[in-house]
Amino acid sequence: MDTSELGLLLKAVAFAAEKHRLQKRKDVEASPYINHPVAVASTLFHEGGVTDVRALCAALLHDTIEDTQTTPAELEQHFGREIKDIVLEVTDDKSLDKQARKQLQIDHAAELSLAARLVKLGDKICNLKDVADSPPAKWDLERRQGYFDWAKQVVDQIRGTNAGLEKAFDAAYARRPQ
Repeated sequence: MDTSELGLLLKAVAFAAEKHRLQKRKDVEASPYINHPVAVASTLFHEGGVTDVRALCAALLHDTIEDTQTTPAELEQHFGREIKDIVLEVTDDKSLDKQARKQLQIDHAAELSLAARLVKLGDKICNLKDVADSPPAKWDLERRQGYFDWAKQVVDQIRGTNAGLEKAFDAAYARRPQ
């Protein structure tokens, strides 16, 4: 990674931290939301060996459009078209109901670019770990199990993307609540 790529990565960390600064996770501790995108990028690097700065930046930014007031134009202005496009590929359309959004993730996973598939894998790995270790306060056993099963349906559509990330996903899935 050259200095310009490192600078872009640090810019993405700062941007995501600013955009998510007031958000908390749904766990009992209400942990800072920024921990999640940082964990996704870290998982890509450490578990998947991903060094593509576009994918790492997109991992840090993957929830900004969906969960903050960030616009696609703003992402493009700061990070370029490629990173914005990756983020858009993994962004749910919040105008749809939850079930429709979940089904679309399954239906469209195989059509994602390589970078978006990497982000999707990292996101699902981190979410499974979070649901296993510190689930949302109001999620009962059935809802946690359902999340695990749905995440597996999504990931099964993109098998063959990255062996390290798929191994990490399988290890996280093995912790499915019983």
